[in-house]
Order: sequence, then C-alpha cells, then structure tokens
Amino acid sequence: MFTEIRDRLVPQAQRRTLEELTGDLDLRAGDRASRYSAFWTMLVLSAVIAAAGVVGDSTATVIGAMIIAPLSTPIMGMALGLVKRARTGAGWFVLGGGATVVAIGLLVSLALPHSYQLLANGQISGRTSPGLSDLLAALATGLAGSIALARRDVAAIMPGVAIAISLVPPLVVVGVCLGAGAPALAFGALVLFLSNMLSMVFIGTFVFAALGYVPVPDSGRTRRRAILALGGLATIVVAVLVLSTVANYLFASWRSQVKTAASEWLGDASGASVINVTTAATTFRIAVRTPGDPPPTADLLTRLGKILPDGFPIVVEITKGQSVSVGRIGSPP
Repeated sequence: MFTEIRDRLVPQAQRRTLEELTGDLDLRAGDRASRYSAFWTMLVLSAVIAAAGVVGDSTATVIGAMIIAPLSTPIMGMALGLVKRARTGAGWFVLGGGATVVAIGLLVSLALPHSYQLLANGQISGRTSPGLSDLLAALATGLAGSIALARRDVAAIMPGVAIAISLVPPLVVVGVCLGAGAPALAFGALVLFLSNMLSMVFIGTFVFAALGYVPVPDSGRTRRRAILALGGLATIVVAVLVLSTVANYLFASWRSQVKTAASEWLGDASGASVINVTTAATTFRIAVRTPGDPPPTADLLTRLGKILPDGFPIVVEITKGQSVSVGRIGSPP
C-alpha cells in the first residue's frame, strides 16, 4: 500500500537520482564560487525587496521577494543531508542567510519614524502570531516542494511553493520589530520562520527517505537515529505552535473581556463608547471615544485586575468629541 502511494506520487520513470538531487540542493556541489555568488546575491536582493514590501505594507512586493528567495534550497538540503547522513554545510547557509536577512530588516527599521505603528501594518501583524494553521500550511507546502524536487516533470510548481512558504518575510519582520523596540513581536515572527523551516526539514526528510535516497548499507542503528531526528523535529514544531495557538486564543478571550469591562467602566455616559481593544506584546490598548472626561481610571484598573494577570500594562487612548446635526442635504441650514 505504502509503495503504491509512493510510486503514484513520484513515479519511478520521473524520479531524480540521488546525484541529481544532491546537485540541486548541495550548494557545495559543482562550481562552488558561482553557486555561492548566486545564493548570496539573490538572498540579499530578496531581503531588500521583502523589507520594502513589509514596511510599505505591499503584498505584491513581498510575493516578488518570496519568488526569488533562495533560502529554501539549503533548508531542503538539510533534509537531504539527514537522509544521507552526510554533512552538507546547509545549516550554516540557513544560519548565515537568516542572520543577513534579519540585519537588513534591522537597518530598514532605522528609517521608520517613531510614530510608526507596527501592528497597523498587515504584513507585520500577520507574521507575529503563528498558530497550528501555519503548521498545516507549512507541512503541505514542504510536501509539495519535496515531491517537486524529486520529480523531473513538475519543477514548474516551485515558484508557487516559494510563495506558499514564508521564509524571508518573517526574518525581515524580526529585524524591523527589533529595530522598533518590539522584541515580543520579533519573537513571534521568529517562531513563524522556525516552524516553517522545521516543517520543511521534517517532511522533506520523510519524503526523501521514503523515495530511497538512503545510503547502503542502512544499519538499524542509523535508521533509529533518523527516526529520533524526525521525532525531535516534529516535537519542537508542534510544541512551539501549540503554545502560540493557545496564547492567541487566550489573548483573544482577554481582549473581549477587557472590552466588556471598559464598556461597563464608561457606564451610561451619553455618547461614550469603546472603539477597539488591541494588544502589542502584553500591553492592552483601549481606544475610547467620549464627549467629556472619562470616569477615574482607577476603577478601570480594578475591573481589569479581575481579568488580566498582574504586571500587564494598560493604555487608554481617549478621543474627545461629540455628534452635531447639521441638517439635511438639499434643505436650507
């Protein structure tokens, strides 16, 4: 049954040889100087494009950066190295490339004004709170990518795989958030990158091993090591994203309760209302509109103390104003 499914996904006639796959994924194979030059040039350019897209909140620009980003090559090279049980140096390319992208994001953040609102930017806010849905997407994308690499006839889908998996943009967000003084948001984006990377390595290792890219002879000891490596990767990915998902649901529940408590705090004041409740790391921002002065904030803190853990900062943004009827269109004032 397993063999039949494997042969349907990657027919033997279209399956790449181990040498072909190694040539695609091992940056040290062949003309090293040319391959190194291509990798670092494309990586830096993709990071610059991604930084411009992230800061400018441009989805199209970010997608362009994802298409040319070469970071998936050494990541899948790590998977092949685990299967071959050989050192490919792919981990160093991932580590050095990741640090380079974060540094570029950090440099770009220096040009941002102090009033720049990170969470008002969809390219940033969407990459700072990963959950289990991101894990499912990363696993499916890693499966598509590893199958495409193993088959000779479906290489055309690789740009789509590059778009689906988010690697360079989260690292750019890490640098931008660090430069803007938001380490908690930077950590969320880093978790997204790590979960995507580990998912690709995990599923890539499984697919490459299933397709037989395993050195011979394959002793029981080395097989157990491979299983332990896969189990470790799976545990790390699931644990991180379960915690992130739980935190997302918990903060969503807290925001709802905080909004209710803030509405009760305003009481029956005419025209007063809670516009929105947002969070930045552990800080809760409550946007309030009121025609006059709000009630004492000590009462609000007392109410929120029954909902939130100690030490959470509370910020109330008050907009004063009132509604004025100016008449009907077409009628004299």
